Amino acid sequence: MLRLNRVNCRVQRLVPKPATRQPRFFSTSASAPTRTELREGDIDLYQSFQPNEATLKELSQGHNSQDHYFAECVRDRSVGDPTNRTFTYFMLGSAKVAYASVGRLTVLKLLSTMSASSDVMAMASIEVDIGAVPVGNSLTVKWRGKPVFIRHRTDKEIAAAVADDTASLRDPQKDVERYQKSEWMVVMGVCTHLGCVPIPNAGEYAGWFCPCHGSHYDTSGRIRKGPAPLNLEVPPYEFLTDSKIKLG
Repeated sequence: MLRLNRVNCRVQRLVPKPATRQPRFFSTSASAPTRTELREGDIDLYQSFQPNEATLKELSQGHNSQDHYFAECVRDRSVGDPTNRTFTYFMLGSAKVAYASVGRLTVLKLLSTMSASSDVMAMASIEVDIGAVPVGNSLTVKWRGKPVFIRHRTDKEIAAAVADDTASLRDPQKDVERYQKSEWMVVMGVCTHLGCVPIPNAGEYAGWFCPCHGSHYDTSGRIRKGPAPLNLEVPPYEFLTDSKIKLG
């Protein structure tokens, strides 16, 4: 018995134990290992990894691939707006912004051409020395391309103009409303009828007379007789000193 047990132990040591490790991953491609390259314990496991034709077709899903990862990574073109509305709105918005910018520039250019030039702006206001104008006489100056009458009135002319405040006037206006200093009357030298230039110190009221159609103005520049509908216009002016005024 002792001798038999020794023989059995020797036999057990000579017989190899079955493999207990996990098999290697075998690809289903053409480079799969041959049967001679496999160990005895891996043959059954290798055969279990061989997919059939139906499995390969299901995995490929028409993408010429045997795995399913390609199908998951492929972009689904059905997701999103099939009408491409986002791009259309973007182009329309860009076009509106461009048209608005062009319109704005056009308006600015048009307004810049309508504004007064530098030489006209230089004539917007002028200073006039009136210290040399004697009493009873008038001075004619050019302002903005139009004549301006500056009359140095006498006390008699001032009294006559004040007395006529209660007269029947076509364009009612008091004398005190038409001057800053009573001895100086500043009016535009343009007839309110058809734009003629009246003659100073003439007419029935010793003010201004328009010979074109016979309009008579008094020493306050108010229309007293003739076709003119309005009084002579009083321009904007101010006294800088007692002998100097600024027109405009």
